[in-house]
Amino acid sequence: MGQMIEFDRPDGGSTAGYLASAGDGAPGMILIQEWWGLKPHIKDIAERLASAGITTLAPDLYRGRLAADADEASHMMNGLDFADATTQDLQGALDHLREHLGCGKVGVMGYCMGGALTIAAGVHVKDLQAAVCFYGIPPAEFADPARIEPPLLGHFATRDDWCTPEKVDALETRMRAAGKQPVIHRYVADHAFFNKTRPEVYDEAAAELAWSRTLDFLKQHLA
Repeated sequence: MGQMIEFDRPDGGSTAGYLASAGDGAPGMILIQEWWGLKPHIKDIAERLASAGITTLAPDLYRGRLAADADEASHMMNGLDFADATTQDLQGALDHLREHLGCGKVGVMGYCMGGALTIAAGVHVKDLQAAVCFYGIPPAEFADPARIEPPLLGHFATRDDWCTPEKVDALETRMRAAGKQPVIHRYVADHAFFNKTRPEVYDEAAAELAWSRTLDFLKQHLA
């Protein structure tokens, strides 16, 4: 089982995070929470990644706070400093995985708000080897997807009213116009279809297919 740890930020501060270790010599993953906070669902994904041989660190971007409903989650997400989270918390997580846990290749993966921050990390955090985005797109003025550096795998839902199919198409078109080769999968499902703690949107078939594709992608780029 994983544990909560503290790791350093580049600015000299510190951030808490959930660490699930896969042992010495394993590649690393920065796992980014949904807008709900660092809930057990995200910790469970960290454990699944560790079981697959990838040491995973999930920063607690809300500093211990958890949203009880969508209104509170929206308020907390809108109050998050995305630039600070990306250049300090996510960069600090990368540094910790590399410098203290011996991870060579490191990827980033996130869900919902974390998916948007995954793309932002691919733009602003240097030397990542893979990025896996689940139904999240950042504001273009903060993170232009055309500037993303690591290979990108994206999972999106056709019934998503936040990351709409039109926005996903625009994301892919923007990246390809810049010479990038994103791998984008679309699922006939709702936003958050991977979250099994939310039965009103969870789609088991789509979730398992997305997970299988994710592991294949990570084996290719982090092995």
